[in-house]
Amino acid sequence: MIRLITIDREYGSGAADIAKKLAGRLGWQLWDQLMTDEIARRLECDSREVEEHGERRDALHYRLFKAFLRGSFEGTLSAPRLKMVDADCIREAAEHAVAHAAKSGNSVIVGRGSAYYLHDRPDAFHVFIYAPLEAKVQRLRAQGMSENEALELVETVDRDRSEYIKKYFDIDWPSRAYFHLMINSEVGDEFVIRTILSSVALLDKQR
Repeated sequence: MIRLITIDREYGSGAADIAKKLAGRLGWQLWDQLMTDEIARRLECDSREVEEHGERRDALHYRLFKAFLRGSFEGTLSAPRLKMVDADCIREAAEHAVAHAAKSGNSVIVGRGSAYYLHDRPDAFHVFIYAPLEAKVQRLRAQGMSENEALELVETVDRDRSEYIKKYFDIDWPSRAYFHLMINSEVGDEFVIRTILSSVALLDKQR
């Protein structure tokens, strides 16, 4: 019986809205902002710090600074007081948070490596949502972004996400082998939701 649906996505594909509607349709818990809050709770930091580093590798200058701190006597004394929040500690906290969400069941989990952490669970259904560049830019512009801003974010966020997945999972993102369903959101949110629901129902019936 499927009790978990993970949603991985391209930036601007509308996956967050689709996941919210899907969770509402099922009456399940949505782990999107809630997941960010849970990771922040575990790290004892503000959710904005998690959002800043989540699903992206740290910038080179930050990685060098971190290496300096952890490799020096002064750094040994200073690091605990700084409460450094970086991609490494967020990845570790995210793994525990995803496991917590999975344990509770009846959950829709957006990103945070959930498709990879939960890959071997028979009660999980993994979805990847993508869209053509023009459709993503159009969706982002409808949210108030300029065309240049939308184009830049579409390019940089997915590039950072790909590097993050490669670093921590050694997987070329997005890897088709990790998903039951990959779907183009340009067909419409409702069509995507119905396709996910029918696919989950068919898989449960088959099993």
